[in-house]
Amino acid sequence: MAQARQPEPAPRPIQEVELTRMRRRHLRRVLSIEARVYPRPWSPSLFLSELAQRSSRSYLVARHEGEVVGYAGMMFMGREAHVTNIAVDPDFHGRRVGTRLLLTIITEAIARGAEVISLEVRVSNHVAQAMYVKFGFSVVGTRKGYYIETNEDAFIMEAPDAASTGYRLRLRQIRDELELGAG
Repeated sequence: MAQARQPEPAPRPIQEVELTRMRRRHLRRVLSIEARVYPRPWSPSLFLSELAQRSSRSYLVARHEGEVVGYAGMMFMGREAHVTNIAVDPDFHGRRVGTRLLLTIITEAIARGAEVISLEVRVSNHVAQAMYVKFGFSVVGTRKGYYIETNEDAFIMEAPDAASTGYRLRLRQIRDELELGAG
């Protein structure tokens, strides 16, 4: 009689993640991740244009053992901040790299005075949506056909109370979970 196959254990969160400002020297690896994650990746010139807008943009990379394993970007517009992109190398999915990136850029947005944080996410990307919900985002609308390459809709998600004490406590809980290495 064949034995039932045991499910593979979930990947363990990695603690040794360094977050740093994205620089031009990181772009080769960022573009490699971009190509693995998105059907229509950003071009090098688009990343360079974003990086040049330092007063209104912030881009970070996550490095593990010296290698870029993820990145995230945010645009600041007065009291609003918008997540422009966030991606993690598929080999590091489920290891809390995206959580660390999102926590860091949201913390920066609050420090810059953001009260509302928004983003778009594919309607099919349930894993990312679950992470965003944990960060206090909720769906406020839909952009039909937003992702041109697949004609897929995007949910517009917002965290409307980013400047509140309650939101800061939520972020502290997420930070504490990361420090403890909790799932």
